[in-house]
Amino acid sequence: MIQPVSTGSALACRALTCRAGGRTIIDGLTLEFASGERVALMGPSGSGKTTLLTTLAGLLPPAGGRVLVRGVPLDEQPELRAGLALVFQSYGLLTLLTAAENVEVALRAGGCAPGEAMRLAADALERLRVARFADHLVEELSGGQQQRVAVARALALRPRVLLADEPTAEQDAVHRAVVLDELLAVAGGGTTLVVATHDPEVAERCDRVIEVRDVARQRSRSGP
Repeated sequence: MIQPVSTGSALACRALTCRAGGRTIIDGLTLEFASGERVALMGPSGSGKTTLLTTLAGLLPPAGGRVLVRGVPLDEQPELRAGLALVFQSYGLLTLLTAAENVEVALRAGGCAPGEAMRLAADALERLRVARFADHLVEELSGGQQQRVAVARALALRPRVLLADEPTAEQDAVHRAVVLDELLAVAGGGTTLVVATHDPEVAERCDRVIEVRDVARQRSRSGP
């Protein structure tokens, strides 16, 4: 039975099915996320968290079902993707550009003027404590620094929905706290945050946890 999806949700999927490598990864999944809600996706590697995030972001076409943004099917109005941002587990940075340029080019692609893009990029890099690497090429940065640049890029876009795939995985304790605080803060402004994570601290600070297991069978619980 397909559960109804509210047209008032910020992001939802209805009877979503995803396949990869000849097998079903997500099977008939229905979920919805409210504006300003902070949700953690947890589960073992290979359970479908990355596939789910990539599909919700509109980057991977589903084999069945639909993704809806504010009640509107994403396949009918692909321009709604402009309100979604995804922090890739592999960072997704352009290696021939500097840290600052990686953030600026994303802002420029979204219609931001050059001067404003530079200002917003500098602010985001400062918040993620990578401002001193702004003029460094991506290949000169450590994995943790690259990950923080990727988070800074997503935050600078000021999306309605922010999807993040293991955004604290490469961080030490100090920088993990920085990344987590910045990600959770966006929900205070109404942004919906959906985070795939193995980090129990991330899960504990979210409003809701969805455990993804074996072809995306979920068990939800309320956060603290």
